[in-house]
Amino acid sequence: MEPDGIIESNWTEITDNFDMNLKEALLRGIYAYGYEKPSAIQQRAIIPCIKGYDVIAQAQSGTGKTDTFAISILQQLDMEQKETQALVLAPTRELAQQIQKVIIALGGLHGSYLPCLHWRHQCPQ
Repeated sequence: MEPDGIIESNWTEITDNFDMNLKEALLRGIYAYGYEKPSAIQQRAIIPCIKGYDVIAQAQSGTGKTDTFAISILQQLDMEQKETQALVLAPTRELAQQIQKVIIALGGLHGSYLPCLHWRHQCPQ
């Protein structure tokens, strides 16, 4: 995205609602989370993420980037499968915990086992 707000993309499919063939439970979670329609980044990035394309999405804070990849991950999870299906890496523990909360809320995973692991590396003095 350029500084003046122009969106650069090689993905032409844009959807202005959450009618993206998402799972019913996920849609309920999205609407319960307070969304009425997808943000600009979500309109352009959710579908290519779900389809398995490599996606680089850059946008300002508060535009829904975390929700974009959380929705994409949740859409692809098989809730009957009890093994690791996704791994999200974050540069700080605080961001990792924030992402975990978003995934739990959107996916209706309250009470599910969704670990948030962090590792602190200390540089030698």
